[in-house]
Amino acid sequence: MSSPLPAGVVRPLRAVGFPGALSANVLNMIGVGPFITIPLALTAMGGPQAMLGWLLGAILCVCDGLVWAELGSALPHSGGPYHYLLQAFGPRSLGRLLSFIFLWQTLLIGPLSIASGAVGFAEYTTYLVPHLQHWQLAATAGAVCLLNTALLYRDVRIIQKISVAMTVIVVGAMVWIIISGAMHFDPRRAFDFPRGAFEPTGSFWAGLGSATLIAVYDYGGYNNVCMIGEEVRTPARTIPRAVLWSIAIVAVLYFGLNLSILGTLPWRTAEHSSAVVADFMAIIHGSWGGTLVTLLILIASWGSVLAMLLGYSRVPYAAAADGRFFAVFAKLHPRGRFPTLGLLYMGALSAAACLFSLADLIAVLIVVQTMFQFAAQCIATILLRRSAAAAAERFRMPLFPLPALIALAGWIYITVTSKPAHIAIGAVMFAAGTAVYLMQARRRSQWPFDRALPLASA
Repeated sequence: MSSPLPAGVVRPLRAVGFPGALSANVLNMIGVGPFITIPLALTAMGGPQAMLGWLLGAILCVCDGLVWAELGSALPHSGGPYHYLLQAFGPRSLGRLLSFIFLWQTLLIGPLSIASGAVGFAEYTTYLVPHLQHWQLAATAGAVCLLNTALLYRDVRIIQKISVAMTVIVVGAMVWIIISGAMHFDPRRAFDFPRGAFEPTGSFWAGLGSATLIAVYDYGGYNNVCMIGEEVRTPARTIPRAVLWSIAIVAVLYFGLNLSILGTLPWRTAEHSSAVVADFMAIIHGSWGGTLVTLLILIASWGSVLAMLLGYSRVPYAAAADGRFFAVFAKLHPRGRFPTLGLLYMGALSAAACLFSLADLIAVLIVVQTMFQFAAQCIATILLRRSAAAAAERFRMPLFPLPALIALAGWIYITVTSKPAHIAIGAVMFAAGTAVYLMQARRRSQWPFDRALPLASA
C-alpha cells in the first residue's frame, strides 16, 4: 500500500539492498554504547550477574525485532512507525492521534538519540586526549553531528557504500577484541559473583531493570532499516532479514565482548573505568592496544551516529508526504532524491542536544520511546494481522502473538522499574503532544471532532 503524496512530490529511490540494509542496522547498533555502558550495568547489579540484563535484553529485542520485521514488511514506508500506528489503530480514528504522538516524540527523541552517540564519541576521545573540559567535549560531539549532516546530504546509494565499508571495520574490531579476551580468559574472574548476587530482593529486580534498560539501549538500532523503508529494494523480504540478522550478529558480539572483559579485567575494576575496553586492551597488548582499539571505537561510534541520522531524517518526510505535517518536509533533493529539511533539522538539533550528559540521554530515550511507541507497536502488530492495509506478501512472525506479548511485557517492566523523573518526562511529553494534536484536529475538523461538529451545529 502506498501513501498518497502531494502534487509534484516524488518518491525516494529504492536503492538499498540487503547488504546496505544490514549495515544500516549493525552500524546503528554497534556505536559507542557497549564500550562505555558495561561499567554502568556492572554497577546497577553489583557484579558479573549483570550478564542477566544482557540476556534479558537480547530476548526482549528478539521478540521486539519480530514485531518490527512484521510491521516493516507489511508497511515498507519511510518513517516506519508513523505508518504502523496510523494504519493499525485506524487512519480515521485513534491512529491519527498515535501516529502524531510518534511524530511529536521523534522530533525530540531523534536529535537526542543522535546526540547520545556523538556525546559517547566525544567522551571516548578522553582516552587519547585527557582532561578535556565540558565545553570541548560538547563542541566535539556537535561537530560530529554537523559533519554527518554534510556527509548525508547526497544520494543514498553513495551512503550505502560507506555504511558497508564501516560495518566491516566495526565487526572486525569487535572480533579482534573478543579473540584477545578469549586468549586470556579466566572463568574464576568472569564468574566472581558476590554473596547474595541472585537473591530475588527488591534491589535485585530494580538492578535487573536498569541493566536491561542499558542492554536495550546498546542493542537498539535493529529497527533503523524500517525508517528508510521506501528506499529498500524488495522490502517485504529485505527488511525482516536485515532486522533479525542484525540482532543475531550483534547479540553474539556483545556476549563475547562482555565475557572477554569480565574474564580478563576484575569486575570491581571494570565498573569504575571510563574507557573499559581501552583499559582491557591495554592490559593485554600494552599501550598501543588501548590506543588502536580507541581509534576503532571512535570509528564505530561515528558510523553509528551517521546511521541514526540517516534513519531519523526520514520521519518528518513520511508525515509530510502523507499530508499530515508541514509540506516543506516532503520536498526531496532534485538529484539525490533524499529529504532535505528533515536531514538539516535532525542534524542541527542533535548538535544542540550534545550539551546534555550521556546518562540522562540514555535514560530518557528508552523510557520515553517505550511509553510513546514500543508498547503501542506490539499491539499494532496484532491489529494489522486483520488489516487490509498490510502487504499480502509480508513476513509473519512465528508463534504469533507470543513474541509481541513478551515484548510488551518487557517494555512495561523497563518502564515501571525506571526513575519517576524519567517517567514524568514521558508523561508530560505525551500530554503536550495530545494537546497539540487536539487543537489541530479541532481546527481541521478531524478525529475526534469530525463527527461531533455536525451534531453541535444541529
